[in-house]
Amino acid sequence: MEDNVRKLTRSTTERRIAGVCGGIAKYLNVDVTVVRILFLIALLCGSLGFWAYLIVWIAAPEDNRLHQ
Repeated sequence: MEDNVRKLTRSTTERRIAGVCGGIAKYLNVDVTVVRILFLIALLCGSLGFWAYLIVWIAAPEDNRLHQ
């Protein structure tokens, strides 16, 4: 039986700080730049972007698969 469950992980290839935006972009199947811009807007509008990034950084495991 094939495992079709998507899991949110931190990216090891699309990484600037911790791979959070790369992992979210892969999970949502969108460009990583869009996710980075949304986090930046959330950070500038208040502290929501910072806390969301920090929580995902702590909670999401790293994607250890090299290439798919």
